[in-house]
Amino acid sequence: MTKVDAIEDSLLAGRLDSKRVNLGALRRVLVRLQRVLAPEPAALFRLLNRPPVWVADSDLQELRQSTEEFSAVLNDVAALLERIKLLQDEVASQVNEQNSRSLFLLTVFTVLALPINIIAGLFGMNVGGVPLAHSNQGFWIIVGLVAAFTLAALWIVFRRQRD
Repeated sequence: MTKVDAIEDSLLAGRLDSKRVNLGALRRVLVRLQRVLAPEPAALFRLLNRPPVWVADSDLQELRQSTEEFSAVLNDVAALLERIKLLQDEVASQVNEQNSRSLFLLTVFTVLALPINIIAGLFGMNVGGVPLAHSNQGFWIIVGLVAAFTLAALWIVFRRQRD
């Protein structure tokens, strides 16, 4: 329980280290523990309902108290398991959010590089009739066009992000 508290605190503080591995290991241990111990309370309650004659009343009372504590522990294990599932979902959503941001940035850079790539592809063909080839300001006109298309693409991308 203390480990889960520490992992939850670090997750809420925004420090996502190797906590996914720790959560997975804790969850596997708790599932195994629950699988092994879950049938036992029913058997103990059946024993308490029809105790053998050789069991003393004081032992029966202690067994009843131990069985109730055992059931409480199993309920705590189930609650802790559910809490770990929620934490794993939160970690997964944070990772998905980071991936979405990275993919968005990659898309923005691709869109911004598109005009220069198209123009470089057109001018890279070895054919005659390249526009503005004989003009002294031809290079700067093309640079201005590329910059204008790049700024237009940037404006479109950020406008869509706000919407």
